[in-house]
Amino acid sequence: MKRLRWPSRLPIDPYILLLLGTVGLAALFPARGTGADVASGASTAAIAFLFFLYGARLSTREALDGFKHWRLHVTVLACTFVIFPLLGLAARGLVPVLLTHPLYQGLLFLTLVPSTIQSSIAFTSMARGNVPAAICAGSFSSLVGIVITPLLAAALLGSSAGGFSADSLVEIVLQLLVPFVAGQLLRRWIGGFVTRHKKVLGLVDRGSILLVVYTAFSEGMVQGIWHQVSAVRLGGLLVVEAVLLAVMLLLTWYGGKALRFDRGDRIAIQFAGSKKSLASGLPMASVLFGAHASLAVLPLMLFHQMQLMVCAVIAKRRARDPQAEPAGVTEPAESAEGARNAVGTGTRAR
Repeated sequence: MKRLRWPSRLPIDPYILLLLGTVGLAALFPARGTGADVASGASTAAIAFLFFLYGARLSTREALDGFKHWRLHVTVLACTFVIFPLLGLAARGLVPVLLTHPLYQGLLFLTLVPSTIQSSIAFTSMARGNVPAAICAGSFSSLVGIVITPLLAAALLGSSAGGFSADSLVEIVLQLLVPFVAGQLLRRWIGGFVTRHKKVLGLVDRGSILLVVYTAFSEGMVQGIWHQVSAVRLGGLLVVEAVLLAVMLLLTWYGGKALRFDRGDRIAIQFAGSKKSLASGLPMASVLFGAHASLAVLPLMLFHQMQLMVCAVIAKRRARDPQAEPAGVTEPAESAEGARNAVGTGTRAR
């Protein structure tokens, strides 16, 4: 018998529906008191375990080999931590015409977050690009972002990132970097297990994000901050984010061409340099913004869904490109088909 699958042509990804459902659950039944403390502790542990798995999945040899392609990684890092923040600062002129000040602060925070790991790999594989480069670029961006994002938030957001301090930086490092390094150190013994059970462990990816979303939005409901956002303002935010994504997709693609990268590298640059990580951004926002984290991550959540839908279309078109290498560089850990399934189910859409 054939396995039941989510219809591939359905316009809404099932993971998006799960995220929206989690927001609705937090609105109706927000965690309070002891329940909120338990949910907060569980989400912290889940994100730490998620980054532990990231470390266990990344081959140390691939990471070391990736340093040889330094021009590509510098380009991705420049897109993520220089061009994105500059565009975010330029959007300040849209307040209060399209955006309220709190929504703008969330938009600016979005531009400071590191790139994705798994979805960059999946889309690059779909488009027949340089997958090992995407693996290293996404991983390097996430590791650099653990330190750079809080520092940029302190410099550009000022008092809005009220939770920033040396202690908050240490907390972020302990929650994200230390588990990643631990995964790398233990990869020799657990790497095979992680590879064999990647589909089951994909549930950890999704569950971690859903738990953090529920915790952040529950806290927002308890604090009563949602009256600050109207439907008109949300519409304005979506328009601004659509323009931001379009600009970054064009800059990464044609900028890669201007820098004389080949087709495979340009694909990796486009998908790793134009996206932002929900998995990294959510725990950072929880530490930096405290009770106001739910409003701060709203732009990131919306951008996350938008980038997945748009990049899926682009990746499919790139795969049909006459210049595509049918037997080009492939992902060592999993096939292109596996990556396509990851995008379709949202299991690695980080």
